[in-house]
Amino acid sequence: MAVKLRMTRMGRRHRPFFRINAVDSRTPRDGRIIEKLGHYDPIEKDPNKQIVLKRERVEYWLQQGAIPSDTVSQILLRAGIKHKYAEVKAARRARAKATAHAKGTLFTKTEKIVAQKAAQTAEEKAKAEAAKEAKAEAVEEKAEVKAAEKTEEKPEVQKKTEAEAEEKIEPEVAQEKTEAAKEAEAEVAKEAEPANQGKADEKTEAEPKAEAPEEKPKPEEKVETEVVEQEAQPTEEPKTETTEKKAEAEVDTEAKTEAAEEAEPAKKAEAEEEKESASSEKTDDSDQN
Repeated sequence: MAVKLRMTRMGRRHRPFFRINAVDSRTPRDGRIIEKLGHYDPIEKDPNKQIVLKRERVEYWLQQGAIPSDTVSQILLRAGIKHKYAEVKAARRARAKATAHAKGTLFTKTEKIVAQKAAQTAEEKAKAEAAKEAKAEAVEEKAEVKAAEKTEEKPEVQKKTEAEAEEKIEPEVAQEKTEAAKEAEAEVAKEAEPANQGKADEKTEAEPKAEAPEEKPKPEEKVETEVVEQEAQPTEEPKTETTEKKAEAEVDTEAKTEAAEEAEPAKKAEAEEEKESASSEKTDDSDQN
């Protein structure tokens, strides 16, 4: 008959209490016992009262070859009772642990929990690093976008500034143009004054010569003088018109001055012809007298 040292559960719900018994290995958990060896109360706070054993009887059954269960073996070790089964189990466990470590596998629950925690911490660190890298990349992208926007906005700003500068410059340029036109008109008027004065002098010189034969006019001479006056009038009218146009027009001043210069030799030729005709008439009158 094989004897085992194991526990039977006693007590009520949420208040367990265990007895340590010597039992036949073939009987069930709550079956017939051979001998009571003590009890174990896990809820008791006093460690001296948690485990109560019959030390002599426990050692007797161990000598007889009784095999304790795992929990009973731990309780006996806590109580200071050493037995060969605990030593054999510890050696077997050490060998299994060494082989497991040699294969690279975990043996105990604590090792598995430690490995899981290490893996979790490594994952968290990797995630944190990835998040930092993503943030750094996002910041770099934003900086690049801002730089690109600034480079795109610069031409627009330059255009705006140039447009504003042109708007400011336009009135100044218009003023300069008006001033330049006024100066040109003044210069043209100054240049035209001596020419007009010379023409007026020529007219004054020509008038007394024409008036001299009027003292004793003949019917034919009167007609000729009237024709000459009528021919002279339209020549004088464009003079006044050209001077007025020169004063009013700002752009065609140079062309008008050139036209006036071209008209001067024709007028001079007409005046010379008039002088010659007047001198010829005087000679005819003197001959007739």
